[in-house]
Amino acid sequence: MQKGHSAVVAGLGAWLPPRVVDNDELSRSLDTSDEWIRTRTGIRERRIADADTSTVDLAVQAGGNALRSAGSDVVDALVLATSTADQLCPASAPQVASGLGLSGIAAFDVNAVCSGFLYALATAGGLIAGGIANRVLVIGADVFSRLCDPEDRSTLPIFGDGAGAVVLRAGDADEPGTLGPIDLHSDGELADLLIVPAGGARQRVSAEPHDYFLTMQGTTVFRHACARMAESARTVLERAGQDVADVDRFVGHQANLRILQATAKQLGLPEDRVVANIARTGNTSAASIPLALADACEDGSLRPGHRVLMTAFGAGLTWGSTLLTWPDVKPG
Repeated sequence: MQKGHSAVVAGLGAWLPPRVVDNDELSRSLDTSDEWIRTRTGIRERRIADADTSTVDLAVQAGGNALRSAGSDVVDALVLATSTADQLCPASAPQVASGLGLSGIAAFDVNAVCSGFLYALATAGGLIAGGIANRVLVIGADVFSRLCDPEDRSTLPIFGDGAGAVVLRAGDADEPGTLGPIDLHSDGELADLLIVPAGGARQRVSAEPHDYFLTMQGTTVFRHACARMAESARTVLERAGQDVADVDRFVGHQANLRILQATAKQLGLPEDRVVANIARTGNTSAASIPLALADACEDGSLRPGHRVLMTAFGAGLTWGSTLLTWPDVKPG
């Protein structure tokens, strides 16, 4: 890559809705219990957006915090990773840009569900590498609770709402914060493993209300998630000339604590290198990795110079990984 055309992390931001819903509250309206949820997912509580709060609202908050962290509100493009856009049409990114006072810049959505943040990073890195943009705001934001059947104990306890963001700037390949190799994959033949059947062009309306909610084949998803994330993580390490022993922090998509632990075990990573905040956030889909990064920075477990391995898996199926050395950047 040309000198000055590498994508470097320059800012970090996060935002969670103020409403906390713990497992005991869910148990009052759902056939479940705190123990059942915790032992299967590692989740104690999650944040849920109020009825009048949308994905755009969350993204504006996280994006603004990332811009403050970067020390500048000047960007050339905005890439929003989300699968819960405010409307089917138009995309939500232009509204986010407008909400941040960035009207006129390039702004578009990327939908790779829980892998969305990594896909958006890759897209933003390509804009920088191609000389199309010098600074890009990347946001992962989802109000995934809206896609969950309120009577389905297999999905409702898992998901929460939130947004996280980073600012990428053009820099040199040897700088801390430079995105390393990025590995991305998909398998559409397995799309039915996690799907919202109705509402799109194939099935615009349905007589069955549950068709508008997420359905998930949990056991099969668990198996694929662990295998695909571990394989992808090994790929980026190999491309970077690094070994698992070189990884200081493993930041996986916060889907399920057992998935995180199983993937780390497959990689041979000790548990103390695994970053996990799912206990208090639940699965926030495209927002989960930047939210985990922000929490780890806040509590001091992620420090400048740490070699960070990030990986994600989501509906589609989609999955991917990347690697970087954490810069001297803290959440805005």
